[in-house]
Amino acid sequence: MLIAQITDLHIGFSGSETGGYNTHRLKAVLERLVDGPNRPDLLLMSGDMTEFGDLQSYVRLAELVRDCPFPVAPMVGNHDTRAAMFEAFPDCPASGGFVQYAIDLGPLRVLVLDTLEEGRHGGAFCAARAAWLSAELAAHPDRPTVIAMHHPPFESGIDWLDSDEHEPWIGRLMAAVSGHAQIRGIVAGHLHRPIHTLWEGIPVTVVGSTAATVALDLNPVDPDRPDGRTMISTELPVYALHRWDGRRLVSHTEAVGALDALARYDEAFQEVVRVIVSERPD
Repeated sequence: MLIAQITDLHIGFSGSETGGYNTHRLKAVLERLVDGPNRPDLLLMSGDMTEFGDLQSYVRLAELVRDCPFPVAPMVGNHDTRAAMFEAFPDCPASGGFVQYAIDLGPLRVLVLDTLEEGRHGGAFCAARAAWLSAELAAHPDRPTVIAMHHPPFESGIDWLDSDEHEPWIGRLMAAVSGHAQIRGIVAGHLHRPIHTLWEGIPVTVVGSTAATVALDLNPVDPDRPDGRTMISTELPVYALHRWDGRRLVSHTEAVGALDALARYDEAFQEVVRVIVSERPD
């Protein structure tokens, strides 16, 4: 079972016409998912799908993913607006007006969370959303479950983008997941970089963005004193593949761009493969 994840697409940042920097980067990633060797069973778009939350950008995005030969699951982040998203993606499920829903993938469940509070940059997770999550987890205690959300519930060290671990929404999320051993992992976005950690004993994987990358600078930011640091850089767009093997979730990330193959699986490489495989137990 392969779950692809793209995040922080920010369609419309450089124009909502058919071109645009972020659109071209997204197209390259989608082509890799469709034509590459690891076609997924599901594609998660984990929030900040547009830059301004405008209907034109959502319509453009819906056109870009319409012909994907696998299901596509929209999610919302702090740059999104629910009304316009639902208009462009009318088949997207909802719960109480929030973009929260469950996806059944054979033995695996994916629970999509809505961490958007319109007008706020950081995350949100109200009592109604927390109650929905608690009920879904309680109803399926024996089903391995992955939680997908936009805002990570931990401090990464990227000071200007982080949520404070003491924010109330994180406390509500913590209470909702407490005691549910079937949670195999949390996948998120928002930080525009690949990051991995443990939170409350749960593996959390943050996926890099298809849009421009946040520079890796873990020094504190003074909001009153700009220091000239790089904030956004031009690294290649990134997506993730989360592989469920029946026991655990294994997450891979790949950058998409002009890369050269330094070796291929031909007769010259065959002996390397044979040696590695021969060392495995029968």
